Amino acid sequence: MAVYTHVSAEALHEFLKAYDMDEVLAFKGIAEGVENSNYFLQTNKGRFILTLYEKRVAEKDVPFFLALTAHLCARGFPCPKPIADKSGRVQSVLEGRPAALIQFLEGVSIHKASPEHCAQVGNVLARLHLASQGFSLTRANTQGMSTWRGLLQVCEKKIDTYPHDVRDELHAAMDGIEQNWREDLPGGIIHADLFPDNILFRGGELKGVIDFYFACNDSLAYDIAICMNAWCFTPEWNFAPDNARALLGGYQQARALQKDEIDALPLLCRGAAIRFALTRLHDLIYHVDGSLVTPKDPMEYLVKLRFHDGIKDIKGYGLEP
Repeated sequence: MAVYTHVSAEALHEFLKAYDMDEVLAFKGIAEGVENSNYFLQTNKGRFILTLYEKRVAEKDVPFFLALTAHLCARGFPCPKPIADKSGRVQSVLEGRPAALIQFLEGVSIHKASPEHCAQVGNVLARLHLASQGFSLTRANTQGMSTWRGLLQVCEKKIDTYPHDVRDELHAAMDGIEQNWREDLPGGIIHADLFPDNILFRGGELKGVIDFYFACNDSLAYDIAICMNAWCFTPEWNFAPDNARALLGGYQQARALQKDEIDALPLLCRGAAIRFALTRLHDLIYHVDGSLVTPKDPMEYLVKLRFHDGIKDIKGYGLEP
């Protein structure tokens, strides 16, 4: 979450008329994330998140995101429900941007994951994959493998602070990923961005999953690989095998992985690492001046990529075949 577009008091008041909310008690921008403009909103009708969609989120995709979370909520999955206005619409326009009012979920994100956290993360990821079955809409992965080479080429035009060997390293990694990428694994709806800031805990218990604005159709095991990169390393960027065992164990309590999915994890983890190294690098280079967001360090995912490059099979992660 972030703030790129600032909302005036007058525009907010007019927007809330459609929801029959006439008293704003609190309104504050949320700095985390990089995709949309997000505000915490408290009114006489409760607490909400107000989201204005921009940057990498195409307006044509907004109905997919809102319908998906509504579908998941209807199946008991812990994610924010889109709020309909008096005419039944869940999507509107505010300050010239597509906008929506979303249910506020209690809880906080954590910054140092334990195996107990990771077991719950793995389990909720599998539940998401199962609960999204039967969802009628589809969306291609706009940050999928086919886009990474082009993103690297855009970034390297302005990588003045990175030595040439880093560029060469990224190109070499892309060569191996492109040559071996798996398109034949079980697929479905994936979250594609299940980082610690997108999961809420309270008292050690997982309470909610938020920020579905990368959700798409892709390999389910690739979603696991994203989580392994996000949850199974220490704050010092060292691999944490106990977290990985817990995450995979929690996942398989709800959905058993096929052998092909398990065998593909090292490759998928390399792909997830280079994807976030490149998008972070892009956000650092092309940072929007004045936005209430701090770009994240791409070197974290370059370090993780180097680790995955040394893994031949899941035993390298301390996992049993």
